Amino acid sequence: MSFDVVGFDFLEGLTHFLKVFGGILAAALVVSLIIAFLKYGPRGFGLFFKTIWQAIVDFVHTSPRRVWAITMLTWKESSRKKALFVFVVFALLIMFAGWFLRSSVDRADLQLKVYVKFVLTAISWLTLPVVLLLSCWGLPTDIKNRSLHTVVTKPTRRHEVVLGRFFGFSLVGTVVLLVMGVIGYFWTVGQMPAEAKSELVGRVPVYGDMTYSNREGNRPQDASEETSGVNVGDIWEFRSYIEGGTKSRTFYDFDNLDVSEIREAGEFRIEYNFEAFRTHKGDIDKRLACQMTIVNKTNGLRVPLPIFEVHEFSNRAADKTIILGGVDDDGNRIDTVTYNEEATNELKTVNLYDEVLEGGDITIEVQCLDPGQFLGMARPDLFIRMPDRSFASTYFKAVFGIWLQMVLIIVIGVTASCFVKGPVATLLTFGILVVGTGFSELMQGLAAGQTEGGGPFESAYRMFMHLNPTTGFDEGPLKSVITLVDQIAIGFLWTVQHLFPRFEYYNMIPFVANGFDVPWRASLLPSIAVTLAFVIPCLILGYFSLQLREMEAK
Repeated sequence: MSFDVVGFDFLEGLTHFLKVFGGILAAALVVSLIIAFLKYGPRGFGLFFKTIWQAIVDFVHTSPRRVWAITMLTWKESSRKKALFVFVVFALLIMFAGWFLRSSVDRADLQLKVYVKFVLTAISWLTLPVVLLLSCWGLPTDIKNRSLHTVVTKPTRRHEVVLGRFFGFSLVGTVVLLVMGVIGYFWTVGQMPAEAKSELVGRVPVYGDMTYSNREGNRPQDASEETSGVNVGDIWEFRSYIEGGTKSRTFYDFDNLDVSEIREAGEFRIEYNFEAFRTHKGDIDKRLACQMTIVNKTNGLRVPLPIFEVHEFSNRAADKTIILGGVDDDGNRIDTVTYNEEATNELKTVNLYDEVLEGGDITIEVQCLDPGQFLGMARPDLFIRMPDRSFASTYFKAVFGIWLQMVLIIVIGVTASCFVKGPVATLLTFGILVVGTGFSELMQGLAAGQTEGGGPFESAYRMFMHLNPTTGFDEGPLKSVITLVDQIAIGFLWTVQHLFPRFEYYNMIPFVANGFDVPWRASLLPSIAVTLAFVIPCLILGYFSLQLREMEAK
């Protein structure tokens, strides 16, 4: 997994939500108006606007007391259904998991990944199915048992029933998740070996923009121009390589670094994860000699760092970190950097924060010194490590991500149970979960028309005519008609894909398992936005579903 943080534009997301929600709402109103006219004739117009006005009145006069009463009723019903017995299963897993996980890996530094993945995955897999079944079967069971009739006959509005179910099932899930999360945290910390305690951190990476130069040292002048290194034939094209012993370089540009935060931390850390490719082996124990040079964009200062070696068979962060500053043996801060000037080889000393990092705009040049060897890297392979967050904060951010996913499943499940029976609501909610988790990229490709072979109708025509996707399509009236129909179909798919939430935002486990802090803009903010974006439409849909359905139907 790449931990390259991509910011989430909230305003752009809000605009996109308003477009999709407004379009679907307008289409639903038009279709409802047509159905009312076809069913009731001219009288249907009056019934339609009366229903809309009644909905507005109901939402304006929402009673928090009635919503809270239904919330507590939902809590009591869930407790009677033995929903809290999931604690017993979790306790059994925790009791015996340590026997098997201690011997699962030989290296102590990998224990964090094993324990965190087990705990957070167990919490997710135990909590989400429980709330899914509770939310999908709650209302259908009440309608079948006629217990909901005692609620709707009182001055309780339909959306208050839906809101009460939202909050009630969320309360049950929150209690379950909170208890499991706290137990899982202390169990994870307690099970970690003493030599691996240093891995219990939340690293905060700052990534730069990466460009390559050729073996003559020529670097593109246009920053927007895409560059790549040497292709060594690796089937995984994630990394490109630079040739050792030449002027080939990789440049990582960092802008607007928070120098004051780095100064307060007392050290400047560069972490890397490069890959070596050998054209000749020689001494198998010899590692690739490499060097970094920090270039300040403000004052032009070039500071070559000491030569380091790339450890081919080590994943320890300590073997892949360069630290400037820190403290000496007497406990005094080190604010200077000593280096040999490139042109004269003269030994110089400069201030780390006031000269090397002046202005916060720097470039880190990476080169391989061994001729005939290659050094591979990608953009996420080098980052500036800001002061670490605590392991507790990043762990409970991941638990919060599971909670947001749980709330979204409850919202979808309760809404589905308002107009279909329990088994159908369960399948519908589970289907949305599966599609939103594993097929979101496929749906985006279909909606964007990026699939090979054209749109759905063009692909069907190619299959019927035995044409492969690379064969040209003859111009003519037939192609124009198929292209037009495909554009309409793709527009429909574009709308449908937004009915499925992107659940990959909620998967924050890899961040914690690999010792990274969960980023706000790349993970937490989009998770919160997606959850809130589904609450309002689902509440409206649930209200009208209960308002228009026959309560006597079983």
